[in-house]
Amino acid sequence: MNLRNPAWLLAPALLFFAFFYVLPLLDLLQLSVAGDAGLSFYARVFEVPLYWESLVRTFGIAAAVAALCALFGYPTALLIHRARGTWKLVLTAAVVLPYFISVLIRTYSWMVLLGRNGPINKLLLAIGVVDAPLPLIFNRASVLISISAVLLPLMVLTVGGSLARIDPLVQRAATASGAGPLAVFWRVLFPQTLPGLLAGVLLVFISALGFFITPSLLGGPADQMFAMHITQQADFLASGGFLQSLAAVLLAVTLLVVAVAARFLGLEFIWGGQRAGKPVRDVAHSGSASWRHAVFGRVLDRMADAFGWPLLRALGAVPAWLGRLVSGALAAVAFLTLLLPIAIAALISFSDSAYMRFPPPAYSLRWYEKFLSDPVWMSSLGTSVAVGLLATAISVVLGTAAAFGLVRSSLRGKTAWMTFLVSPLIVPGVVLGLSLYSLFLRAGLAGSVPGLAAAHAIGGIPLVLVIVAASLQAVDMRQEQAAAVHGASPLRVFWFVTLPAIRPGVLAASFFAFLHSFDDLVLSMFLSGARMTTLPLRLWGNVNYKLDPVPAVVATFEVALIVAGLFFARSAWAARQRR
Repeated sequence: MNLRNPAWLLAPALLFFAFFYVLPLLDLLQLSVAGDAGLSFYARVFEVPLYWESLVRTFGIAAAVAALCALFGYPTALLIHRARGTWKLVLTAAVVLPYFISVLIRTYSWMVLLGRNGPINKLLLAIGVVDAPLPLIFNRASVLISISAVLLPLMVLTVGGSLARIDPLVQRAATASGAGPLAVFWRVLFPQTLPGLLAGVLLVFISALGFFITPSLLGGPADQMFAMHITQQADFLASGGFLQSLAAVLLAVTLLVVAVAARFLGLEFIWGGQRAGKPVRDVAHSGSASWRHAVFGRVLDRMADAFGWPLLRALGAVPAWLGRLVSGALAAVAFLTLLLPIAIAALISFSDSAYMRFPPPAYSLRWYEKFLSDPVWMSSLGTSVAVGLLATAISVVLGTAAAFGLVRSSLRGKTAWMTFLVSPLIVPGVVLGLSLYSLFLRAGLAGSVPGLAAAHAIGGIPLVLVIVAASLQAVDMRQEQAAAVHGASPLRVFWFVTLPAIRPGVLAASFFAFLHSFDDLVLSMFLSGARMTTLPLRLWGNVNYKLDPVPAVVATFEVALIVAGLFFARSAWAARQRR
């Protein structure tokens, strides 16, 4: 093994993905056209109004969610970017914290908030806005609000990364040239962050396409999304390949959106990277393309003269305080949407009531005692912890090795390899779960801790890869070269120089990989079987049939876990910076 050219370190992750990711998806496609049915199952998807209308509805909901996240996420990212010191840290934590809390738990909190006896209706009644509780749940509005709240952190973090790459001197130069605050925003800041905003919109849109938990709990019959048909019919897996054709259509739609987006933004938008600028070609070799660009440029100039500059002059007359007020109000609504469900769930966890009720009539620890003393809940918790730890170990080992192989090697086509390794992030969970089901049945992995951990690692490896690769790129290679010059072997250089430098990134990646596995519901629904119940599966049954405050207890424990993890991650990073 040649440690001096570590491209071979990609092999373990590639082999793992070949068996647990590529093979199941190919098997799903084969089952969708197997037998005498051929393409008839696909024809049924587009001929039956139930499925076709659901697909169109899913596009509409995903587009509306992406628009809402852009409207509220951009001002939030801008507010965090302009904050300083402790205030910036607090605002960032307020976005990161909800992002890693289970979607099921956040949906449960929205059920409380929007319920007939929830705090929103009680507030409206108290101030006399309405005379009777409003139907805020089981409709399209509740679906849009809750999905947007779940995916809003993804938008904020994506736009925030784009803002962080802007040279602050450019904005200062524009201000020194006499441009007003709004003109600086529209002419300098917004154009430079537009690729990040578009990447955030696309990531939110793609993520929303595969949603089923939130619309199942908060939507009505007219709000069924396409992924819900797959989960609702999952009990009839033996009824031919129609279910596989539904999953294949959802996968094809998702990949089509990604392909169109990659045409304009590059595939790097999937993992938060930035597309490298293309070299300018000589006019003599560009031919008709150069002519088209010239015509397009003249059209843009005419549009700027006719509409752009008058609009900028009008914006210049708008007081700067008004723009800051509107932006701050949108950001405040975003933070309220992110944090209020967590606060409500924490209060309900201390309720003495036998069901979800806010405000609690009395406070007690009865539901904490119920959760900690119930062997059924403890068994589910133990299963999730065991699966999570094993999935984390697989993800960290394979993801770190792959990151080292990509960053430190001279391998060609790194973008293509990176895209393949992070592609599970864009594949809908229901598609991946259904594709793995047949493989796990044949391999005897269904209902086993190793099998479920391997399935969870499919999503954990990309998280580790992205985080560790970023940490490796920040390491000063001269330290590694100095150690090698003094006779250290490549393995000793990695162990004593590289690994200590990237340890905060590896620890953060381990933490996020564990949370990814611990919170997973979709893959667990398909692969746990009757022999094993994870904590998310137990919560799913509780939210659907009992609606007692135990999920609020789990939410509070998870928030405490994430806060502790973020605190230790920050401490480790600060210690590294001091060194």
